[in-house]
Order: sequence, then C-alpha cells, then structure tokens
Amino acid sequence: MKSSMQDGLDSVRTRRALLRSALVMAGGAAVSACASRTTTLASAPMIPVPEPLPPAPMVPAVVVAQRPKAPAGVRQDLFERAIAALDRHSMRIPNHDKMAIIDFDNHSATPRFHVITLGDGQVTSYLVSHGSGSDPEHTGWLQHFSNIPGSNATSEGAYVASEYYVGQHDLSQRLDGLDHTNNNARDRAIVVHGAWYANSDMIDKWGKLGRSQGCFAVGENVLPVVFDQLGQGRMIYASKVA
Repeated sequence: MKSSMQDGLDSVRTRRALLRSALVMAGGAAVSACASRTTTLASAPMIPVPEPLPPAPMVPAVVVAQRPKAPAGVRQDLFERAIAALDRHSMRIPNHDKMAIIDFDNHSATPRFHVITLGDGQVTSYLVSHGSGSDPEHTGWLQHFSNIPGSNATSEGAYVASEYYVGQHDLSQRLDGLDHTNNNARDRAIVVHGAWYANSDMIDKWGKLGRSQGCFAVGENVLPVVFDQLGQGRMIYASKVA
C-alpha cells in the first residue's frame, strides 16, 4: 500500500499533467485561431494598393489689392467711393477711361468738378453749382441731398453722362441716375449745362456761385471744354464724405 505521502505526490503530479495538457490545448487552439484568421485574410481577394498621389501644386499667395491712389487734388476717400461705384455700375457705363467726381464737401467757390483720366491720373477741375434746395440759405455749402421731384436739390450718387440736346440753357447733357439716391434724375431734368451764375466772376463779386435747380451748372465759357473732356457714356459721381 502506498503511503499517504505518496498518494499526495501522485495527486500533485496528476494535477500538473492535466494543467500542462490544458495549456497545450489552449495554445494549440490559440495558434489554430490565428492560423485560421491568417488563412481567411490570405484567401480574400487582393485589394490593389493605390498609387501615391503627386504632390499638390503650390498655390500662389493671394495678393491683396492695393487701395486705389487718388490723383492730386482729389479726396482719397471720395475717390475710393467713385471707383467702387464705377465697378458696381460697370455694365451700365460704356466708357471707363475717364470719369468725373464732384466733391460737394467743398465750397462752391472751389473748383470741385474733377474730370479724371484714369490711365495717367490727369485731373482738370472746374467750378460747379449745386441746387438751391441743397443750400436754402445760399451759404455756398451744400447742406443736404435730395432725390425728390420739386426739391430743387442736388442728388447724390453715380450718373452716366448721356445724350446732348438744346434746351432752356442751350446745349446741355442729360444724365441718368444709377443709384436709388438719384434715380429720378432724368424725370427731374437734372443735367449738365452752362449758366451765367456759375461763371468765375461770381466769386469775385459774391464769394460763391449762384444756385441751380439741382443741375450741375458750370461756367458758360468752360462748358464746351467740359463736354469735350467728359464726352458721353462716362460716369459722374457726386457726393460728399463729411
């Protein structure tokens, strides 16, 4: 008969053998599972590896447009507004080589009708009157704009110089208002014309020009020059900044 100690050793050996068997079986199962997984991947259709993409082309840095520089004698902020208006209404303004800016921040004794050649920045400036409704006290300063018929006031905004005609002030030029602030110009008969009260000798006598009924009146003696320089199909931009 085996001693109890021998029985205990045999029991331990038996448990160890069983444990080793379990570990081998577990390891085999684990290996079989990995092999099975590998086999499944190997038997799957091969997916072609895409060709590497070529390097993206260099995108040039965006060049920020410089602010348009106003010609000498023209207010910078008003010039920028005029350029923006020329761009905004470009489809309705046939000729972009020249434009006129009327700076109503200035007194009527100051040449404030600027005809500008955009290519070289050449500027010729003339005296021009404003409407009596824009300066009720006749101070020589434009106080406000209006687009209302019968107001006798000057209207603010972009115009396109249109056809010539002979009327109350002899040879004149019709204007079409392009903004909501001056779109009644043709109905109000707002035009460019010559007038005695816009001649330069008015400044010598009174220190200011006379007033129109909202038209852009220039001196009688300079009207042909203004028409020759501005012509038809170009923009007139009338405004004030202050």
